[in-house]
Amino acid sequence: MRPALAAPLIAAAGPAGGADLTAARTQMALSLGWHIIVACLGVGMPALLLFMEWRGLRRGDDDYLRLARRWAKAVAVLFAVGAVSGTILSFEMGLLWPGLMGAYGQVIGLPFALEGIAFFLEAIFIGIYLYAWDRLSRRAHLLTGVPVMVAGVASAFFVVSANAWMNQPRGFLLEGGRVTHVSPWAAMFNPATPPQTIHMIVAAFMVSGFATASVYAVALLRGRWDRYHRLGFLVPFTVAGALAPVQIVVGDYAARFLAVYQPTKLAAMEGLPRTGPNAPLSLGGIFVGDRLRDALEIPDGLSLLVGYSPDTVVQGLDRTPPADRPPVTPVHLCFDTMVGIGVLLLLLAAWLAFTWWRRREIPRSRLFLWPAAASGVLAVVAVEAGWVVTELGRQPWVVYGKLRTADAVNPAPNLWAGLLLLVAVYTVLTVSTVYVLRLLVRARPVAPQERETP
Repeated sequence: MRPALAAPLIAAAGPAGGADLTAARTQMALSLGWHIIVACLGVGMPALLLFMEWRGLRRGDDDYLRLARRWAKAVAVLFAVGAVSGTILSFEMGLLWPGLMGAYGQVIGLPFALEGIAFFLEAIFIGIYLYAWDRLSRRAHLLTGVPVMVAGVASAFFVVSANAWMNQPRGFLLEGGRVTHVSPWAAMFNPATPPQTIHMIVAAFMVSGFATASVYAVALLRGRWDRYHRLGFLVPFTVAGALAPVQIVVGDYAARFLAVYQPTKLAAMEGLPRTGPNAPLSLGGIFVGDRLRDALEIPDGLSLLVGYSPDTVVQGLDRTPPADRPPVTPVHLCFDTMVGIGVLLLLLAAWLAFTWWRRREIPRSRLFLWPAAASGVLAVVAVEAGWVVTELGRQPWVVYGKLRTADAVNPAPNLWAGLLLLVAVYTVLTVSTVYVLRLLVRARPVAPQERETP
């Protein structure tokens, strides 16, 4: 992604109409929602791939190596389509939001520039990794995959740090309505960067693990219990399952961060109408008027989670003017969805761990295998719900407390035309990606060939 620097005077032309603002937000939501799936797989799958190759080489195990070769092809496909969707996003940042990039591009340009460097490094080494599989020594080939893994994680860090800046803008001063005294490093390492980047990178590895394992869970449901399919399920599911409790701890850290730095977002996530101690933890429900209706409440639950005491005062929505509040019901329900799926995936991981501890095998019950087969989709839904919470929970601000979304959008008319074109592009891209990946899944695994050392 590159931040396009538009003329600051565009924002002075006035906010776009409601229809065009909705079109711009819908277009950005579609692009980000599509890209984040591919991006998560691009962050986590290279590490799984390298582990399989390393394990196969160390043990001389053909099943590990066959899996590594197949996953390498999937990584290449996902990288290619991710490059397309990432390029679309880079244009959208400048075309749809000139008020943001024109005013603050110099502040948040650094992480985007670093992400571009990481992207090119990843592109170079993924080409070397794929082309040189049978042309380098085994150790040299394995090492060429390490930059791919590191660059993928680095790209995620840089992009999410830019989003974290939108939640906690730092690294500049506003003097007379103009941005001055810019410090790009202070902007990138803002207070929201640690919780957001850790939360996102762990989520990316979980999506990669559960999505990969779900493919082999379907094969197990169809009776393919040979060692190749068992390994294809067990390794990525174990990695993702081991990260499930870690993610719950990180999520707790991120929520308590919000209690201090973005209390309005936390109040929307929990549907908390009033400030005070003994704040309940609410599950489900719809926010109507100034109260959350039909929710299951755990007395004192939110106060205990935020400050470990029922006497902890938690800020509610009553401290925020109605015009500055996010849409509460979708934020609250998406947050509940994310947490609920996380708990379900944790229970599945615990089931596998218990069975493996008792019998050293994968549970054969369909009560386990059916949810395991759905775990990839569930993990993706959880990530999408989490990003809805992050973005909608910041509204009506695009830069928290500094710039409203309506003031940042392009005032040009007919933004709906771009949205319709984008829907067509992503439809073609989705069908093509699914088609190619299905071909890879259905292809018969080939035993690894002997490599020739130059």
